[in-house]
Amino acid sequence: MADHQQKIHPVHEDVEAQHTPTVPLVPRGSSKSDQTPQHDPPFERTLPVVHSKPPKKKRSCCCKFLCWTISLLLLLIITIAIVLGILFLAFQPKIPTYSVDRMRITEFNFSGDSSLEATFNVTITATNPNKKIGIYYERGSHISVWYTDSKLCEGSIPKFYQGHQNTTVLNLPLTGQTQNATALATSLQQQQQQTGNVPLDLKVDQPVRVKLGKLKLMKVKFAVTCRLVVDSLATDNSISIQNSSCKFRLRL
Repeated sequence: MADHQQKIHPVHEDVEAQHTPTVPLVPRGSSKSDQTPQHDPPFERTLPVVHSKPPKKKRSCCCKFLCWTISLLLLLIITIAIVLGILFLAFQPKIPTYSVDRMRITEFNFSGDSSLEATFNVTITATNPNKKIGIYYERGSHISVWYTDSKLCEGSIPKFYQGHQNTTVLNLPLTGQTQNATALATSLQQQQQQTGNVPLDLKVDQPVRVKLGKLKLMKVKFAVTCRLVVDSLATDNSISIQNSSCKFRLRL
């Protein structure tokens, strides 16, 4: 019986071998790299770029009012320019001319209190060369005679109407009194001795109304300056005017 009994030996299992992971079998003819799992890249969706329009700027009431105002002013300027162009072509305006023809001194005395009293009679010729334009000379005119910065005498032009292509001769009395005229008397004496003549300025400010056909326009001012050279300022003498030139300006 003892010979037939088999001895059973305990089998010691390798614990580490049980926990060691097994390497997958690689088929013949293939490398490990072929067996690496391939992961596709994540799908990226391309969205179209949408350019958003900037918000429209709202014009303020002030901006609109300014635009309207500028537009109206431009329209007004263009209209006035057209009207003036039509009037110019229709009436062909020309500048009136003026000249100082004669000058007579009836009084030119230096008194003991260093004052000067002067009275001049001046003859002025005014010419309107226009065929279709008349000139109303209104009240409120002023005419004066000056030596350098000293006013010697003054007066005015009477109211009258000057028709088309008309020449009017004006005889105007001018009077004046100058205080503290000692320096003026000395200057006039030296001027007479050195040059033999005396320079004078005759200035005219004249309000007028221009008549175009039957249309009477608004009041404007004629400003005339005449530069004269006379031989002397002797009393009771018809002064000889050696040189005379007048300039005309229009003022609104």
